[in-house]
Amino acid sequence: MIPDLFTQAPPVRDTLVTKTSKDQDETVGVCLPFLGGEDEAVEYNEHGVPGLDRARHIKFLHQSLGRLPGRFVAADASRPWFLYWCLSALTMLGEDVTSYRESLAETARSMQNDTGGFGGGGRQLSHMATTYAVVLALALVGGEDAYEVVDRKAMWRWLCSLKQPDGGFQVCLGGEEDISYLDVPRLIAWLSSRQYAPEGGFSGRTNKLVDGCYSHWVGGCFPLIEACLNSSSSSSNDSSGGRGAAAAAGDPAGATSTTTTSTLPPAEESLYSREGLIRYILCCCQDQTKRGGLRDKPGKMSDAYHSCYVLSGLSSAQHQWELDDADADADGNGGEDKQPGEDSDSSAWAVLPCLDGLQVFDNKDRVRPIHPVYAIPQQCVKAMKGYFEAKQGF
Repeated sequence: MIPDLFTQAPPVRDTLVTKTSKDQDETVGVCLPFLGGEDEAVEYNEHGVPGLDRARHIKFLHQSLGRLPGRFVAADASRPWFLYWCLSALTMLGEDVTSYRESLAETARSMQNDTGGFGGGGRQLSHMATTYAVVLALALVGGEDAYEVVDRKAMWRWLCSLKQPDGGFQVCLGGEEDISYLDVPRLIAWLSSRQYAPEGGFSGRTNKLVDGCYSHWVGGCFPLIEACLNSSSSSSNDSSGGRGAAAAAGDPAGATSTTTTSTLPPAEESLYSREGLIRYILCCCQDQTKRGGLRDKPGKMSDAYHSCYVLSGLSSAQHQWELDDADADADGNGGEDKQPGEDSDSSAWAVLPCLDGLQVFDNKDRVRPIHPVYAIPQQCVKAMKGYFEAKQGF
C-alpha cells in the first residue's frame, strides 16, 4: 500500500553528527507515523493517504479573515498577505469569495498611497510585495468595483521610479533589488535536491528542514521550468521563463531576466516526485483537529500562510500545464495583433489533471488549478487583464 521509501529512515546517512542532522532525524521521526497511516482517528484510502478535510479547512480560513487576536499586531504590515493567503486558499478549495468584494475594496483603498502602490496597512509606505498581494486579492474577488480600486496611473509612475538601469526593480524606494539572471540548469539541480525522503516534501535550502510552504516556493517552480523546457522557443535565450520563475520565487516585480535552456532536452517526465509531495501534504500538513487549516509539519500550528502555499503546491502536483506559444510566434510579431480583451498570456496556457504515474489521492480531493505565473485561477487572471485591456489608457 505504501512504498518503503515513505515509511523508513533514509538508507544513506552522513556519519557526521551535527545539530542539523539531529533536527533532521527528529523531523523524520515525527513524520513517519503520519506517512505510515498510523493515526487511528483518520480514515486512509487504499494508498495510505487521508482525504482532504475540505470543510474544516474552509471554516478555518473564513475565521482567519475575521478579527484576529492581539498577538497578530506584530504582523500588521502583512495585512495584504493575510487577505491573499485566505482568499487564494478558499478559492483553491472551491469556495466563492465574491462576498468579500466590498470589504476587500474598502480595506485596499485604506492601504493605497497617492504616490502609487499599496503599503502593508494604512499610512505605511508602498512596497512591491504588499502591492502584489493586494492586486492578487482584488483579482480573486473580481468585478469592476474591485478592479477600479487600483490607481493605475499612480501605480505606473511608482513602478517606473523603482525600475533600475539593469532592468530589475527595487522592492520599495531605496530598497533592495532582486536578481536579473536565471541559470535554468543550475536551478533545476538545486530545486530537485530540495525534495527529501522519506518525508516527500521540500526544504527551502541546504540543511533546512522540510516545510509545507515550500510545496509552493519550490514545487510551484516546476510547472514554469517544464513549460520553459518544452516551449518551442526554449532553444534560445528567452526571458519569459525567467520572469515566471521570479514570480513563483517571490519576486512580484517579475524583474527582467535571462534564461539559459539550450543545453537541456524537453521535460518528458515530471522533474520531481509528485506522489511524494502529495503524500507529505495530505498526510503531514493537515491539521486534523477541530482547528483545521494546513501547517508546516506535524507538531506545528496551522495558519493562513501555510494553508495557502501548501494548497498551491498540492494544486501544482495534481495538475500539469503546457505553454503553447505557437500562435504567438506564427506571424512573427509575438502576438502583437491580438485585439483588446484577448489575453495574449493566459490563453497560451493549457491545464489538465496530471494522470502520470500512480494517483494516490481520491478525485474528490483535487483542488482547483492555479495559473503557474500568477498563482491564482486562470479565470481570475483572464478577467482582470481583459477588463483593463478593453479600456482606453488609464
